[in-house]
Amino acid sequence: MAAGIVLDLTRVCSEACAEQRIRALGTPSENGSRSPVFLLAEAGSGAGTPGLLSSSQLRVLRESSLAASLYALKRALDEEDVRTVRIVTSSRGRGVLQLYRELLFTAAYAFHYALVSCDSCRLRQPPCVSAPDDDVRHELSAFLQRLPAVRGEVKVLKSALVSDCFGHGFSTRTGGISYIPTLSSLNLFCNPRRKDPRSVVSENLRRLGKQAGFHPQDFNLIKCNHASDVWVMGKPAPDSYDGMVTNRPGVVIAAPGADCMPMLFTDPVAKVIGVAHAGWKGTLMGIAMATVKAMVTEFGSKPADVVCVIGPSVGPCCFTLEQDSAREFWAIHPDCVRNPESPEPHVDIRRATRILLERGGVKAEHIEELRIPHETSSSLCTSCQPELFFSRVRDGINFGTQVGFVWIK
Repeated sequence: MAAGIVLDLTRVCSEACAEQRIRALGTPSENGSRSPVFLLAEAGSGAGTPGLLSSSQLRVLRESSLAASLYALKRALDEEDVRTVRIVTSSRGRGVLQLYRELLFTAAYAFHYALVSCDSCRLRQPPCVSAPDDDVRHELSAFLQRLPAVRGEVKVLKSALVSDCFGHGFSTRTGGISYIPTLSSLNLFCNPRRKDPRSVVSENLRRLGKQAGFHPQDFNLIKCNHASDVWVMGKPAPDSYDGMVTNRPGVVIAAPGADCMPMLFTDPVAKVIGVAHAGWKGTLMGIAMATVKAMVTEFGSKPADVVCVIGPSVGPCCFTLEQDSAREFWAIHPDCVRNPESPEPHVDIRRATRILLERGGVKAEHIEELRIPHETSSSLCTSCQPELFFSRVRDGINFGTQVGFVWIK
């Protein structure tokens, strides 16, 4: 796919300014290029199709605001799987567009600027001033808040095992504004290699918080490294960690999941909480008990008082490992591995986690594998339920993320 071309006719100083930008654009059809061409125009302006281009090559983006137009541009680029963009604009226009680029795009996209400066621009005193950063952020945030949810309403799953002195829940994939199929719709993690920008993820989080009862400013998400490091809030944070514990009221801590397990830990006696993210590597490295031990060491919890809820994750029906890795789960307990003689045995990471927690002193009746009330008697498999959950096993590397979260009321 050829690079996309954007002709910026917003904030032009005069007709001469617009004509100069059009000349700088050139005629993509002359060399047989199939590059999609987009024209950014002010809402209510009379800018139409430049004579140098046929209407079949050009898509005019003239929405209610620049934020709306650039969001429409991103959707158009994603529909055609275009990741490289050439923008014809002025130096002052580039300043605004670069800010929107940071808010609406990730490092998965490459932007190149062709700058045009006409005599009208040079003679203006004072020069045209770009919108302040805060104005741009506010405009974009307000626009995103008005967007309808892509699918359904925000749905939060809860456990009856967690005491009422804690707020908690597990998100599903419904109720957000992420439109790319594998990220649709309540994706809650921004990865530079994927296409969901931070502004969209922030709006998804705002919608989740509104439904669940917390403010996004209080939200703290684990920085995963698929190991067994635990951050005790209040101490210097490591660069990455898969567990987090605190005794601070009102602070929301959260763990991501998309096949990996988001786990919530609550101690209603000592009023301590923890979260952990565990894939198969973290499970073998003991991240679940490492989180419990941090609660014990730092805040005086007793393992027998700790309640653990294992959130939606991939089940043994859909998760396989090579034999060498599967043998390590067999060593925990044979029930953790199905068809062990297969080249790629099916592995039950949830069962392994439960066994390791019980061995560490957590009561069996204090460990729950989350279920949907009145809908199923079996544990949730993220890969088997695309209508409810994101899954890397099912969707590949451009997968979305759900979270488990908890706070002390």
